[in-house]
Amino acid sequence: MVAVGLIFRRAIASVVLIALSAALHLVGLNIHLPSIKFAWPWQTISSGTTTNTDLGPWVLQKIEGISKPALGQANFSFFFTHKVSKSIGPWPCWYASTFYAVGHASATVDLNPGPAWWAPASGHYRLQILSRPQQGVPGHVTVIMVLPRPQLPQSVNDVSINNVPSKPIDTQHSWTYPGFGCGVLLRPQFAESVLYSEAQHIAFYKSQHAPQVTRPLVMAAENEAARTIRDNFIQPTVNAFGYTLDRFAIHWATSP
Repeated sequence: MVAVGLIFRRAIASVVLIALSAALHLVGLNIHLPSIKFAWPWQTISSGTTTNTDLGPWVLQKIEGISKPALGQANFSFFFTHKVSKSIGPWPCWYASTFYAVGHASATVDLNPGPAWWAPASGHYRLQILSRPQQGVPGHVTVIMVLPRPQLPQSVNDVSINNVPSKPIDTQHSWTYPGFGCGVLLRPQFAESVLYSEAQHIAFYKSQHAPQVTRPLVMAAENEAARTIRDNFIQPTVNAFGYTLDRFAIHWATSP
């Protein structure tokens, strides 16, 4: 608790002062209390920083240390009908099952495409210092980056089916079913393992081609990439050198 209090001391002090000021005002006391602006630890600017540091390479060095891609995840539901037909002599024999499936897929963003991607001539990284920190006043900086577009699932193994809500919801069969011939011949082709496998292949296709699935996937991946780079790498670094991050933007490359 002491460690948490030290880390979040600025946020805690700000909330305590706001509550104390409201309580004093409620009882009619007008006492001037010190003002502490609310801020999370990763948004706090360190004191005593220098003003002549070449900030751009420091921030880029942090970005080049990213080792994991950003994941954008989405759930989606769909129906499909699995049907098998096979005549046994003069008897028509068919069986159909309608299946409700809930799929889960992830799109990825490569946050660090490699040293060549960040070469100055590529224009994929630009840090602009608007003002330098001086006399306790923080400086201001903007960062604009270009990243490869999010990558949709690449194989059927990159999507999954949620077993809890997914289930067969309707079955139909020919008048000869469940006679011995149709039952033995067709029913085993509708085991849950078969239906879930087909559902996974359909989910993979939708994660590649259905706009109602691909759009949320790409948007989730873009948002996660922006949040990860801004909150975990860029903002803490510029704050540590006495700057506030006025603007951060990610643009997406036109080609993979």
